[in-house]
Amino acid sequence: MPAQPEIDALRDAAIPDRALFIGGRWVQASDGGRRDAVSPIDGATLTTLAEATAADAGAAVRAARAAFEDGRWSRMAPMARKTVLHRFADLVQSHALELAVLGVRDNGTEIGMALKAEPGSAAATIRFYAECADKIGGEIAPTPDGTLALVHREAIGVVGAIVPWNFPLMIGAWKIAPALAAGNSVVLKPAESAALSLLRLAELAQEAGIPDGVLNVVTGAGPVVGEAMGLHPDIDVLAFTGSGATGRRLLEYSARSNMKRCYLELGGKSPNIVFANAPDLEEAAQAAANGIFRNSGQVCIAGSRLLVENSIHDEFVRRVVEIAEGLTVGDPLSLDTDIGAVHSQAQLSGNLAAVDKARNEGGTVLTGGKRIREDSGGYYMAPTVVDRVAPTAALARNEVFGPVLAVTGFADADEAIALANGTDYGLSGAVWTADLSAAHRVTRAVKGGLLHVNTYGGSDITVPMAGMKQSGNGVDKSMHAFEKYTDLKTVWMKL
Repeated sequence: MPAQPEIDALRDAAIPDRALFIGGRWVQASDGGRRDAVSPIDGATLTTLAEATAADAGAAVRAARAAFEDGRWSRMAPMARKTVLHRFADLVQSHALELAVLGVRDNGTEIGMALKAEPGSAAATIRFYAECADKIGGEIAPTPDGTLALVHREAIGVVGAIVPWNFPLMIGAWKIAPALAAGNSVVLKPAESAALSLLRLAELAQEAGIPDGVLNVVTGAGPVVGEAMGLHPDIDVLAFTGSGATGRRLLEYSARSNMKRCYLELGGKSPNIVFANAPDLEEAAQAAANGIFRNSGQVCIAGSRLLVENSIHDEFVRRVVEIAEGLTVGDPLSLDTDIGAVHSQAQLSGNLAAVDKARNEGGTVLTGGKRIREDSGGYYMAPTVVDRVAPTAALARNEVFGPVLAVTGFADADEAIALANGTDYGLSGAVWTADLSAAHRVTRAVKGGLLHVNTYGGSDITVPMAGMKQSGNGVDKSMHAFEKYTDLKTVWMKL
């Protein structure tokens, strides 16, 4: 972990106005459009970004297609791609503090978490897929006498990646690293409100030796750039992390254009289930708080629903409230801060509205539920615990994406499972119990792609991240991610 003076030295570094990265060159939007990049730390404008048009998105796709078809990357020997990607990972790691501080200024994540979850995770992800680049060969299938069947695994072509604002480097790397390792070209669209670290990533990719046109970064509004990418007939695969409403629109765009494959990670309303026989209730309480309040609750797999067995409900919830009230919410570039800023004014307003609705639907706000540090000019919210949330209440069913914990009691495992599955989502969850049979039963019964037992938030690049139900489809992370970015081709040969 760096010392505070190292962080402070980068805190106010000037950020030049940023352009679009297309075909290995920095270009302005075709109509000259610009957008302010506003910091959630204090509401100040950091710099301006190029506001791309649909035509600019089309230019990025053309650059990506040209790069793919001429083979400058797609037909490069896998071992050579591996070498370039390792250089890329090394550069991300060597610029980790710069990237982390830049990202925190842009999206408000607390610096301790940002260092690990953003450049640290991105470098590890790129390095993992670099090692995979020369290990994803084809197959020889058993066939009748006199024939030979070869099963080739080939790069698909042009991948469009649209990533959110909460962890742009981490999630961006989940998309682009396997796509590049397989030999594809990429058009990457960052969130409008958190693009700075990904634009810097493009510079590092070029420095590492990724050829011009192979990785393009286009900033701009989702309804403009995202729609243009969704409708473009020359994007073969679209990988997206974000809201369900946007995911549905991307599926519509696919149907209206070239039926491009769409892989969607659409968030969750993940249950954290605590039984009375949990092996360590103090650890469970700490994990319950950490699972919802880190990064101000702006985590896809956040444990936003706490389901507690009735016999321990009052005491356990009291402890979670104590932990929440002991957390330091403040300047995300301070190492003394536990929780940073909410990403935007709009997100903060939505969080507060969700708490008001929970009150109106019978929930009891035990702590938080209000904006704090308003005099800073930034967007901060007190960690919030809402008890007695009915299973039918909006707070039990809808993703808030903020530091708001919904608490509901249960009588037995059957009720816990029913409550856990009582939303449209199926992304993550946890069960705390000393009963191994119960752990197996509950984790098999709960719909979710990433479940935990007696822990929360454990993950690694080597294992898949997948959603069920309306949390999406397809897999990020692990070797399984190559299934999104490669085609299988069978060749029959008569010998």
